This record gives sequence, structure tokens and C-alpha cells, in this order.
Amino acid sequence: MKLEIGGNEVIPASVDALWVALNDPKVLTRCVPGCKSMVEIGPDAYKVEMQLRVAAVGGSFEGEISLADKQEPKSCSIKVSGAGTLGHGNGTARFEIEPDGETGSRLIYKGSGEIGGLVAGVGQRILASVSKHLIGRFFVALRKEFEAPISGAAG
Repeated sequence: MKLEIGGNEVIPASVDALWVALNDPKVLTRCVPGCKSMVEIGPDAYKVEMQLRVAAVGGSFEGEISLADKQEPKSCSIKVSGAGTLGHGNGTARFEIEPDGETGSRLIYKGSGEIGGLVAGVGQRILASVSKHLIGRFFVALRKEFEAPISGAAG
């Protein structure tokens, strides 16, 4: 089953700060829904472990993510592949970062993937809805990365 994603989001960070965050496995592990670990296995290549629920189906997933065609701090291509108890999949995406206002950046993304196995059985419409939800959760978490930490020190 084929799956297409795309859109754009405004993030309250400079282009450079957003680029650094999107290339930091620790930040991505915190932001990607269901991501348990992301370990570097080579230059711009990572092994990923995830725990995901799609509709009533839940399971674990292991895969690899690689970054290519990097044009710092503007754009990057991403290749994803993996398999697990939910099925298997692979895909590619490209993101571009451009300034938005004085202190923000716009992240434009577009990608496509191929999904098979148990997870494909939930149907295209449900899968598209779930992927939009997961992408939304990613951007909520990414924005939180740039919020000023609340100081607990009293003066």
C-alpha cells in the first residue's frame, strides 16, 4: 500500500537551530512518536527502535534511517526502511527549511512510502489519518524543544 505525506509547519527557531535539531538523534528520539532509541551506525545513518499503535494494532518496529543530499542548513533527503510485528515499510522524504518572520522557520516536507503486512490491512484512509496524527505529534514535540525552559530559581 502506498502512502504519501506532505505539508509545512512553522517552528519558533532560526533556520540554523532547526537544522541542528533535525540532525540530532537525541532530539529526534524525543520528538518521533513511539521512538525508543536511535543509534548512529555510520555517518548520517541510524538504527531505530519504535513501539507504535496503528488503530487497534500495536507492535514493535526496527529499522534504519539515513540522511543524504544534505545542503546545510536548507534541505535534506531521508530514506527509511524497517520491519516489525506490524509489518514492513520503506520510504523517502525530503525536507526544506526557510526563514519565516524574524525568529521562525518554515519546514516544508514531502514524502512517499510503501507499507505491507498486518499494518496495511487497516486500510488506506485509516493509515493516512494515523500518519497525519503522528506527524502532528512530532511537530508539537519539536516546537517544545525550542520553548524557553522554565526557571525554578527564585531571586
